[in-house]
Amino acid sequence: MSSYKLLTPGPLTTSRAVKEQMLVDRCTWDDDYKAITQKIRRQLLGLAHVPEHVYTTVLMQGSGTFVVEAVLNTCLGPTDKALIITNGAYGERLAQIAAYNQKNFCTYALPYNAVPEGDVVEDILKGDQAITHVVMVHCETTTGMLNPVEMVANIAKRHGKIVIIDAMSSFGGIPMHVEDLQLDFVISSANKCIQGVPGFGFVVAKKEQLLACEGNATSLSLDLVAQWKEMDKDGKWRYTSPTHVVAAFSKALDELEEEGGVQARYTRYRTNNATLRKEMEKLGFHSYIAEVVQSPIITTFLFPSSTFSFKSFYEFIKARGYVIYPGKLTNVDTFRIGNIGDIHEEDMIELVQIIADYQGGKIDA
Repeated sequence: MSSYKLLTPGPLTTSRAVKEQMLVDRCTWDDDYKAITQKIRRQLLGLAHVPEHVYTTVLMQGSGTFVVEAVLNTCLGPTDKALIITNGAYGERLAQIAAYNQKNFCTYALPYNAVPEGDVVEDILKGDQAITHVVMVHCETTTGMLNPVEMVANIAKRHGKIVIIDAMSSFGGIPMHVEDLQLDFVISSANKCIQGVPGFGFVVAKKEQLLACEGNATSLSLDLVAQWKEMDKDGKWRYTSPTHVVAAFSKALDELEEEGGVQARYTRYRTNNATLRKEMEKLGFHSYIAEVVQSPIITTFLFPSSTFSFKSFYEFIKARGYVIYPGKLTNVDTFRIGNIGDIHEEDMIELVQIIADYQGGKIDA
């Protein structure tokens, strides 16, 4: 099997040390393994800048979407109503999850290249007193859009709403002071900015709000409160946990600390993104969204022409050591290049040279 680096928003390229943690088999009941779970939970609270007596961390098996569903299924009770803000496929997935779980909700839906406006959020909350929760994606990886979480959270809290943020592609890669932002639930995944591998996600939750959700869940395995109560005893997961993935994530957290923490990783990701955008512009590839709302997580580029073949472009790049992402847009042809993972500025420079070779017809370059 050929080896390549992933320029995707997760799964992503991980370090050798993270991969090596998965070579050891571990028992879910063993005290050493349960200690790894508790270590992870404490470290995540540190990354979120929250006090342990106010917030807690719950780990949940499955992909990021599993964890989002666990939160919405558990947090939204029969008398609750959520305002879901959407400007991309992942925001729309929040609404899809709410609909599947028969939750009461409304949406503030925007085009994929538009940012939520504070006045609109304010008017919606003033006009619908039934709304109890405000839900939004922080970094919308459909486009790379970084949504204004501080503004939305401030407005929501002025109206006394519970705030749920899908920080799947931003937590650990963009500084976030969860307590200062007054966020109640923040959701992310092992295989994103912390640079672990897929298999579980996690929720940083305000204890008071989490306890208030008891009895809401209509799913056994996705009951966030039940998961927390069991895990909080000694680190034991309710059901079989992805032991190899958990150990790898613990190592990834240590590597994040060694790199200099979230701020240092954010700086590296921003450098990757800035270099990529600048050099791709020289080759005639234009970004889909404006730089002012661009996250350092993933960059979306418009097809350079109507005759552009993404398939041949993708295969050319893959054969030379990198894998990129197709677009998720419905009305514009795009592709995406991730800027996160164990990826550095030299990788961005090498990638751009490969793309230049493709444009120049250097098939054997």
